[in-house]
Amino acid sequence: MTAMTLQPHYRTVWISDVHLGTRGCQADLLLDFLNEVTADTYYLVGDIIDGWRLKKSWYWPESHHAVITTIMEKAKNGAKVIFVPGNHDEFAREFVDMTFGHVEVKMNDIHETADGRKLLIIHGDEFDGVVKYAKWLAYLGDTAYNLAIVLNRYYNGIRRKLGYGYWSLSAYLKNRVKNAVQFVCNFENAVAHEAAKRKVDGVVCGHIHHAEKRMIGDVLYCNDGDWVESCTALTEDQNGKLELLYWAEMRQMAMTHSQPGRDAASAPSLGLGKLMSLFRVVGDNNRAANASSKKNSGTPIGKTA
Repeated sequence: MTAMTLQPHYRTVWISDVHLGTRGCQADLLLDFLNEVTADTYYLVGDIIDGWRLKKSWYWPESHHAVITTIMEKAKNGAKVIFVPGNHDEFAREFVDMTFGHVEVKMNDIHETADGRKLLIIHGDEFDGVVKYAKWLAYLGDTAYNLAIVLNRYYNGIRRKLGYGYWSLSAYLKNRVKNAVQFVCNFENAVAHEAAKRKVDGVVCGHIHHAEKRMIGDVLYCNDGDWVESCTALTEDQNGKLELLYWAEMRQMAMTHSQPGRDAASAPSLGLGKLMSLFRVVGDNNRAANASSKKNSGTPIGKTA
């Protein structure tokens, strides 16, 4: 077996904010990820199923059903699967501390890494003042967000025809609007503060669809992102090293190297050994450049963990 065909195996994988039941969910890319990557433990860190959207209109294509059955199959075959419900799948909070089909449901959890660090696992909506105190405004924001996702889908359809990769309109807007940037910063600080109060080494959360891994004071803050815009996951290797995987970007890079002009979402399954190493080098360089740009512009950033 060559390095290009090795299937990556991790000690732990965290995913969140999949939003099954919405048209913006990139279920095909998530299925590709679940088929390519294996792990001893999977954390589903909330908003896996979008109950808010399903209440308004039913949308459940085969790919969304396949995500659920793939995860359930992993649990059945011996992987540990822990589901921490979020605000969009809050219906599952009624079943906290129960097990369904080998999947444990928990309000939060403490995970110990291979190198002995303790991480608080939470979705994070309890630190979002809009969700907590003005739910009607959260629903309104959800409607606006879904409109941006619809526009994004049509825009990326045009980009694919022109041979370009995926680009997220909503992520771009969040990173450019001052209030949104401030909200993300406030959220991260609040979550890190809660982890410090609980005397743990770090925290893994979701909710805000913004993948990040950095130190906030003495706390390691990790957000595993989402599977609507960025298609990201947080992973832990056998030595306890934590890493964010930017799956859509990795797939696009794979297609660029193997079949130029091919759309990542429609591409066949890949072996990712050497490609992952290449992506880490390119990605680290790009994120270092972005961090330097943010620092020069006055945007608060933290140290890379």
